[in-house]
Amino acid sequence: MKKLLTATVTGIIALCASALCYAQSSTSWAVRMVESEIARNPQAWQLDFQPKLKWDYCHGLELRAMLYVADKYSRDDIRQYALSYADTMVNADGSIKKYKITDYSLDRINSGKYLFDVYDLTGEERYKKALDLLRSQFDKQPRNADGGFWHKKIYPHQVWLDGVYMGSPFLAEYASRYESGQQQATDYADVINQMVMASYRTYDYESRLYRHACDVSRQMFWCDPISGQSKHCWGRALGWYAMAIVDNLDILPANCPDRQKAVDIMIHIARQLERYADTETGLWYQVMDRSGDQGNYLEASASCMFTYALYKGVRIGILPSHYLTIANKAWEGILNRFIKIDDKGLVNITEVCAVAGLGGKNNRPGDYEYYINETKRDNDAKAVGPFILTALEVEYLQEQ
Repeated sequence: MKKLLTATVTGIIALCASALCYAQSSTSWAVRMVESEIARNPQAWQLDFQPKLKWDYCHGLELRAMLYVADKYSRDDIRQYALSYADTMVNADGSIKKYKITDYSLDRINSGKYLFDVYDLTGEERYKKALDLLRSQFDKQPRNADGGFWHKKIYPHQVWLDGVYMGSPFLAEYASRYESGQQQATDYADVINQMVMASYRTYDYESRLYRHACDVSRQMFWCDPISGQSKHCWGRALGWYAMAIVDNLDILPANCPDRQKAVDIMIHIARQLERYADTETGLWYQVMDRSGDQGNYLEASASCMFTYALYKGVRIGILPSHYLTIANKAWEGILNRFIKIDDKGLVNITEVCAVAGLGGKNNRPGDYEYYINETKRDNDAKAVGPFILTALEVEYLQEQ
């Protein structure tokens, strides 16, 4: 462990020192963004603007993308940077700092996806214990009668599209790696049910899009009293959902019962992405069902998520190659519209919605004015991570 920590610190120092030069010289957008992020955040726990340690979804999203880059380019310095967060957060007994299982928050599961790679790379048993701990959350995760997970314990009966991404791909990957027989089959069925359940809970027949969330109990002030749905399709929520589907389908075996239902949902989403894409840039709006309306804006995180989902959907064979045209235009739009190189030569992604939700302590109403007026900030991890993943998909395509 001391050797790992020494190598980590040495690697981080060298990496930060060379970040400016490398970000300017590399031809890989994925590498350039990773280098830029590390220059901005010398310690991995500082990602996502964190002033102190936090176990949450953004670190897992971005650090797993970094590990993919490290693997593709044989960059041990990037690998050690990414591993340093796990080394900081996971204790010797497998417990995780700042994680409380009884919160039953799906958001807290997402960083566990990155621990699969950490365990593969280090072989340290504490990481397998941490994976087991996160898996155990699902055993008591509150559910609705249809089996759909509550987004969090503090949001009873609520299904958020965000949560499908946070939770179900972890469950799918855990089952594929460490389970067999009936338990594996049960978890695969659960993963499919989370995707299918979310589709009928949030689908809006008028727009043909999926709304941000649904309160199955129909009690929350923000929901429709009949459908339980929130008022709008928030771009990033649909982006999380699309990424969840392609990531799950990349794991679930081809003969998995009802797998085709998830494929059909993704095909439908792809059709709507083509329909709602901005004609000039190929990008997508913050509030999808009000695309082009006054005050609405083209938003970076959703656009990166959709582009990633289209590229990967084609690559794994669930979407027709026609959608490469849509993805290619969007990728060009991302680079032209959102990516800025600052005076230090670092890559920045702009026009990112910092956060949006429903209810909670601030009584977020989920109406149009709420979504378009939420804070925007550059280099939010929820755009950076999908940007790196999308850049890698572009590279995979170019290498064929």
